[in-house]
Amino acid sequence: MSGDVLITEDVNKTFDAVTAANDVSVSVPRGAIWSLIGSNGAGKTTFVNMVTGYVKPDTGRILFENADITSRSPREITRLGIRRSFQIPQLCAELSVLENMLVAQSLNAAEPPSFWRQARSQSDVDRAMATLEKFKIVDNSDRLMGEISAGVRKLLDIAMAIAGNPKVMLLDEPTSGVAAEEKFPIMDLVMEVLTASDVTILFVEHDMDIVTRYSQRVLAFYDGRIVANDAPDEVLADEVVQRYVTGTAR
Repeated sequence: MSGDVLITEDVNKTFDAVTAANDVSVSVPRGAIWSLIGSNGAGKTTFVNMVTGYVKPDTGRILFENADITSRSPREITRLGIRRSFQIPQLCAELSVLENMLVAQSLNAAEPPSFWRQARSQSDVDRAMATLEKFKIVDNSDRLMGEISAGVRKLLDIAMAIAGNPKVMLLDEPTSGVAAEEKFPIMDLVMEVLTASDVTILFVEHDMDIVTRYSQRVLAFYDGRIVANDAPDEVLADEVVQRYVTGTAR
């Protein structure tokens, strides 16, 4: 097996007259921490959606651990070990933090709950509480979504995504909507938990402070294409990136 855990080969996708992916080819090494940058509509979300099976490319291939997953469903891809969090956390408002975590565990269990296997056994609760403890939100376990901060909701969404021990995690703007003073503590914690679990990380981000602080490498998207793929300092100094992505060109 190669050292690349995720590969896209000449992937293309159009929506009517809009080109959302234009010959996107990427090889992501196992254990990498990469960020995806670009303006709205540049192709970042389409890339994430294709890798996770929510959108099928028109042409090209997507490989995960050398297996072709191009036509796999989101459920199949999740079970293989690719997980994602969302810009707007996908949480059930009527359930507590712990209950949301238990639902995530149940959906990722090798054997789904049934009349013979309880969804809320003591072992399930203990495992959920241990995950909440890792993300330092266990004190919120009995609270409903309306009672917790945006930062806690973000952490819970990511905690739920790792319930099935993923190999690759895609984070969609993990610091959006949180207070400025929360963004670095949240990312520090997320990176600590995920790297300790040997998870390959790709995260979409508009905050260049976050990008430069946490990325080993940056993919810059523009008009459905990757216009730069290099270390953060190199990408952010690129004239095309400055003109079309970050808007910092003089």
